[in-house]
Amino acid sequence: MAIDETDRRILKVLQRQGRISNAELSEAANLSASACHRRVQRLEKEGYIRDYVALLNARKMGVPTTVFVEITLQAQADEVLDAFEKAVGRIPDVLECHLMAGSADYLLKVVAENTDDFARIHRQHLARLPGVAQMQSSFALRTVFKTTALPV
Repeated sequence: MAIDETDRRILKVLQRQGRISNAELSEAANLSASACHRRVQRLEKEGYIRDYVALLNARKMGVPTTVFVEITLQAQADEVLDAFEKAVGRIPDVLECHLMAGSADYLLKVVAENTDDFARIHRQHLARLPGVAQMQSSFALRTVFKTTALPV
């Protein structure tokens, strides 16, 4: 089922304020509380709302360093891709892993305490990933813009 403008208003608010009460959300969406609650339940059931999370402060959590790692594999066979994806999913410091089109096969977003900690992550985890032919790491100097909100 397609979403309408009211659903979009609800989604926009929930992306900014996931802990908002239903009463506050219904007011922001210009709906009764019961109608708003039904819409949110439908949006959850239909998969528009995937989950509710707390976004943690990386600096306060002791991992202020972000590193983007481009990985090229030795081969593109399904078993090589599957083995790599299974192994990389077990590394707690890897926040994102994207299969790419272009020169690299995968792009990873990794967090670390500092460069020494990234060296440890590289040595203990990344260098041991199966099927890796080449790896290129780029350190983010400063985050200019970051959001988790999708355009609605």
